[in-house]
Amino acid sequence: MAKTRSAAKRARQTMSRALRNQSVKTHLRRLQKRIRLVSAPNSDRIRAVISAIDKAAKRGIIHSNAANRRKARLNKALATAK
Repeated sequence: MAKTRSAAKRARQTMSRALRNQSVKTHLRRLQKRIRLVSAPNSDRIRAVISAIDKAAKRGIIHSNAANRRKARLNKALATAK
């Protein structure tokens, strides 16, 4: 339990941010899974997933190296789809 008001506020902020970040990560995971399961992925859909990954990395939700790795795998799928 937090001793000061500021520590209590920081705990509340951390909890709300963690929930928001978790929902973004889950959304990214769901988008990537849909791309993997489709036999012929749509290039527009792949670009939308790459954009979502960039936004998450920009906000610090996922690490930039992890974002680059995910985007590289999606670009590889995009190249094979063409």
